[in-house]
This record gives sequence, C-alpha cells and structure tokens, in this order.
Amino acid sequence: MKITTRVSELIQQRRPFVLATVVRAQCPTSTRPGDAAVILPDGSIEGFIGGQCAESSVRAAALGLLESGETLLLRILPEDGDEFPEAPGALTTVNPCLSGGAMEIFMEPKIPALGVGVIGSTPIADALREMGASLGYGMLSGIEGSSAVIIASHGRDEESTIRAALDAGVGFIGLVSSKKRGEAVIDSLDLNPEERRAVRSPVGAWIGAKTAEEIALSILSDVIKAVRLEGLESPKFDAPEHPATVVDPVCSMTVTVMDDTPHLHHEGQDYWFCNPGCRTRYAEEIGAA
Repeated sequence: MKITTRVSELIQQRRPFVLATVVRAQCPTSTRPGDAAVILPDGSIEGFIGGQCAESSVRAAALGLLESGETLLLRILPEDGDEFPEAPGALTTVNPCLSGGAMEIFMEPKIPALGVGVIGSTPIADALREMGASLGYGMLSGIEGSSAVIIASHGRDEESTIRAALDAGVGFIGLVSSKKRGEAVIDSLDLNPEERRAVRSPVGAWIGAKTAEEIALSILSDVIKAVRLEGLESPKFDAPEHPATVVDPVCSMTVTVMDDTPHLHHEGQDYWFCNPGCRTRYAEEIGAA
C-alpha cells in the first residue's frame, strides 16, 4: 500500500499517527529524500524511513510528538558526523550505528480534528456539515467520537439523542429548535444541573439568521466559542502504553522494545539491540553465540 493511501485511510478512520518524511539524506545511507513512513501510537512503523537504527530514533521521537502535538525536524547523525546548529523545532540525535550518512526527517503528528456530530437530514444539517468541514472540524454523522453534537432533526428522536449524547460524555449538545419547544424537550428529560449546562437550546448566537446557511453559521460560532473560550476539547484517544525502552549494551543507543527488536536471553537476563550486528557482537563477547 502506498504511504499516501495509508495516510488517507488513517485520517478517514480518525486514528492518530505521525507522518515522517525524509527531507535530506547524505550518503552512505539507504534512504533518499521523499521516503516516508507512518508511526502509530503502539510504536509500529509502516513505510520506509531507513534501517533498524534509524527506525529506533524515529520511533522514539514520534511517540513524544503524539503527546505534544508539535512538528519536529529530526536530524540523525553518525557518531563522528558534523554537528548541526541547534534550532527551535529541531532535534539532533547521534546514532552510533549509522553507516556514515546523515538524515533529516520532518515529523508531523496527525491528531484527529475535534469531532462535531450532526444529527438530522435537514437543510440546516447539510449546511452544518459543509461549513463545519471548511472550518477543519471532523464532521460526523453520529455521537461516537464527537465532542459536540448538533441535533437538527426537526423534532425526531430529540430526547433520546440528547440522553445518548449525555451518557457518552459529550460536553456540547445543541438543539435546533424554538425557545418554547426546546424548553419543553429539556424539561421532559429531568436533567441534573451538570447535564443541563451541556445542553444548549436554542443553539446558536443571535445574529438575525434566517437561511439554513446563516443558521449554521450562528451554531458553529457557538461551537467555536466553546472551543476557544470555554475549553471544549477532543476526547483523548485511547493510546496503548508506550513500548518500553532499554539501552543497547554494545552501542549505548536507546532502543524501543518491539516484537521485532533484536533480542538475546542469557543466564536469566534479557538484552535488546538496535540491530542484529550489535546482538551478534554482544553474544560473542559473553559467549552466548
């Protein structure tokens, strides 16, 4: 599968990942500019970003970026390579196992946009989906994965949808209705004070809106206010525990322990290595070959 296809697939699935792209490669190295890979929260790498040694450096950096959300220019140098000047947004790491080349890799975390669920098949719902997407929100057709839910169903299943959204922990629930009907719907639900604060009816800032597009704009302005001023956030993705890291006893490089990490068990002790060469060397040194 091409990396561009995989990136599109992960974005569609609303899964977090880091896209790593080689922007400079100095011979001798197995990579070339344009090579790319995605790194998932469990540490797995799909694509090509270099050999096992380079992968270890990329993996370690990527797992941190999924938490910070910041982009990074990762500079990987061999042990005797020329130093790069320090710069904001860049990290230089020395990899003693590189064959002599140097690499620069641009790493960009892709965190799913805040999800806005729109319930209903109405002109207002259609306008919300189109306009919300242009603002960069993840427009969803249901409650799952949504931080905000807009109910524009014109009276269909409003009470049950509000209840389901509250039970799912949605922090912004907007009901498109008149003030009188909205109050009747909310009163019928017997909400506690915290739940009542999450439900907004009628939803939307007062701007004299009349058309479906104008009403959608007023509703989305309420969502923007909730995000920018009231602290509405996307739910944290369920990231697996980060893989353990150990130090390669041969080259002293920090290694992420994965299923395919070179490994040696000797006299009750486990050792992991950045590449098979270090494993072979260490096995010979301790007589475990």
